[in-house]
Amino acid sequence: MATETYKQLESDVDIISNDPVKVSSGLFSGGAGSITAFYTSSLAGNASASYYNVYDKVQSDSTREVQFAVGYAHFGGSGSLGNTTKTTAGNRETAALYRQFANVLLPPLTEKFTFTGYTTASDDFYFVVMNRARQREKMDPGNWELHLKGAWTKLIDDSGATTTPTVNQAGRVFNIVSGSIAGGTADIKTTAAAGGSFGNFYPDLGIAIIDANKIAVSSQNDITLNRDTNAFTSQSKQFFESISAGSYFAARREEEVTSTMYFCRANNQQFNFSNNPTFATASTGAFTQATFEKDPKVFITQVGLYNDQSELLAVAKLSKPVLKSYSREAIIKVKLDF
Repeated sequence: MATETYKQLESDVDIISNDPVKVSSGLFSGGAGSITAFYTSSLAGNASASYYNVYDKVQSDSTREVQFAVGYAHFGGSGSLGNTTKTTAGNRETAALYRQFANVLLPPLTEKFTFTGYTTASDDFYFVVMNRARQREKMDPGNWELHLKGAWTKLIDDSGATTTPTVNQAGRVFNIVSGSIAGGTADIKTTAAAGGSFGNFYPDLGIAIIDANKIAVSSQNDITLNRDTNAFTSQSKQFFESISAGSYFAARREEEVTSTMYFCRANNQQFNFSNNPTFATASTGAFTQATFEKDPKVFITQVGLYNDQSELLAVAKLSKPVLKSYSREAIIKVKLDF
C-alpha cells in the first residue's frame, strides 16, 4: 500500500505573493492600544536617575514588561552631576543624553533642537522612547495620545494636518501639539505654527522630544524646571510622575506585512492513505476497516510546508478535520505573513 507524502507546489499556479500591506495594532504588551497605570523601579532614593524604564505592572510581578522610557536631557549638563571643566565628580548624564539624541535625530552639523514657532534653539527637553519590542517597525502617526497631570496637557502629533512632513535621516518628523484623538480623528487645540508646538515626534524611531519650557509653563503638570549645574534636580522623576498622574497613554504601531498564499491541492487520487497505526495492521498491512479496501478515507488535520531538502518549514493546522477520499478533493489555502 503506497502512500503519498509530498506534493510539489507549482510557483506559477500554487503560490501567490501579495504586495505589502500596512497593518496597525496596539503598541503595548498583549497588543493593548492604551495603558492607564505606569510603574518603574523603586523611585525612592533614585531621584538622581536621568531616565526611567516604564513598565506595565508592579515591580514584584515577574511578568511585567518595559513599555517605554522617559527622561530629561540638557545641552550643558544641568540637572546632573559634573561640570565642563571636569573639576568635580560626575559624568554630566543629561548632556550625554542630549548629544545622543542630537546625533540620531538632527541633520549633520546641527547641535540643538528647534521647535516650530520658536526661533531660539532649545537647551533642554524631556523625552519618551518606545521600547523596540513594543514598537516593532514604527509608531503609527496620528494614533497616539499622552496625558500629563491635569486636564491642560494632552499631547498628540499633527500628522493629520500635513501631507508633506519634514524628513531627515531619522525619517519623518511631525510636531507635537495639544489635542485629542478620542473622537477618531485628531482634534488639535492650537497648531504648531500658532505657538502650540510641544516638541517633535519621530514615528519611524518611536521617539517624542518634548520642549521642557513648554510643559513646565502649567503648574498643573507638577513639573518645575531646575537647571542647577552640578546637581541632580529630579527632572526625570517629575516627568514620570506627571505621566503617571495623567493615567493615559494610547499608541499604535504600524508595520508592513507581506503575505504569501500557498494553495495546497489534494486531488481525488491523492492523499487517501494514512501512516497512522490505526489505519492498517502492522503485521500484514491490511486495512483495519474492511470498507477501506475499495474506498479508503482519511481526515486532513494539518498541512506541512517543506523545502527541497524535505526539511519542515511551517505547519498549518486546520480548525476542523477535512474528509478526503477518492470521491472528494480538497484545496487548502495556507497564508504566511512576513
